[in-house]
Amino acid sequence: MLARYLAPLGVLAVVLLVPSFCQDIYPYTDRNCRTDVPYPPSDPKVSTFVLNLDLDPKDRWAPLAKNKSKEIQFLIDDIIDLIGNFIKDKTKITSILDDIFAPIAYTLPQPYQDEIIGISESSGVPLGQIVLFNIFYEVNPFCTSIVAETPNGTLFHSRNLDFGVFLGWDVKNKQWDVSERLRPLVVNVDYQKGGKTVAKAVHFAGYIGVLTGVKPGVVTMTMNARKSTDPGFLGLLQWIIGQRSQQWMGFFVRDTLLGATDYASAKTTVINAKVMSPAYIIMGGSKSGEGAIIVVDRKKPAYVEVLDPKKGKWFLLQTNYDPVNKPPFFDDRRTSGVKCMTNTTQKAVGLGPIYNVLSTKPNLNLLTAYTAMMQVDTGYLETFLRECPQPCYPW
Repeated sequence: MLARYLAPLGVLAVVLLVPSFCQDIYPYTDRNCRTDVPYPPSDPKVSTFVLNLDLDPKDRWAPLAKNKSKEIQFLIDDIIDLIGNFIKDKTKITSILDDIFAPIAYTLPQPYQDEIIGISESSGVPLGQIVLFNIFYEVNPFCTSIVAETPNGTLFHSRNLDFGVFLGWDVKNKQWDVSERLRPLVVNVDYQKGGKTVAKAVHFAGYIGVLTGVKPGVVTMTMNARKSTDPGFLGLLQWIIGQRSQQWMGFFVRDTLLGATDYASAKTTVINAKVMSPAYIIMGGSKSGEGAIIVVDRKKPAYVEVLDPKKGKWFLLQTNYDPVNKPPFFDDRRTSGVKCMTNTTQKAVGLGPIYNVLSTKPNLNLLTAYTAMMQVDTGYLETFLRECPQPCYPW
């Protein structure tokens, strides 16, 4: 048992202290950009759940929560075990979670308050633990997001979602525990109103915010975590003590996606966002040049980098470092991704070539839970579960 908690420290030590194990050295980076992965790939495709927005919020997620209750509890138990390294009494841990996190549910805006309460009731997982489950994704998803435009103006938006660094290590399978627990929870959600699709998003069952989504014909959005001196947990602490002028990131992305009527107004909404967590919000529209990386800070004005195909900037690629800053040597997924996108060429870009870019190590790594592929004009969204074969970089 102790090994699963000490092993991540060993992984970090090896990566940082042994130069030959740096991320840009084979076999942790593929010698060549992948071009051999067929599309659609053989990777498992996730199922779709219809979220009926006409239902009472407490009932919307009930079928999914019941179906995935064991998987949700397995994941939360892993998180509780990790906390158990500091507090040995598991009963005390669950009591603390109930005391601290359950009351937060009743401070959330609607419909999120009732949706979280409904998930708890339907799954049988205590309310405080469901709140904790949702908080985790506010602050910790590592990712690669890509928006690319073809010569005829067609836009594609895709992403790898990486999650679980230092959250337990499966010694036998050489995988991050939380990443392994997350993969069975990935589901595409078809948001419907009046029997018609109004948006599509990728969720982890039990998590109600949006990190990846498309509004057909209008906009695509992904959220990547951003490290900052003013981090998201400070926003959470402010929320707990009653300072609630800022929005939860996942809820904000969902509200913006569902409410979008056009790319320009949605982009303005994001630029003016007041959110709890610093983040990168990557957007794509339906017209040529409609693509942006928006660097959102809790207090500073947003920085925006835009697609500009007329000047040769036909794609944007964002990981977890500001576009104007150089990534650290131990996590430079940007260089690999940009190289592979450049090698692809604008003339050849499409779902298959982008999937190959996202299948090239280290953009594909041991944290990668899924790859999502979107095309705004058709409302296309497909999500595939990913595992990186060893040897593979930890993140």
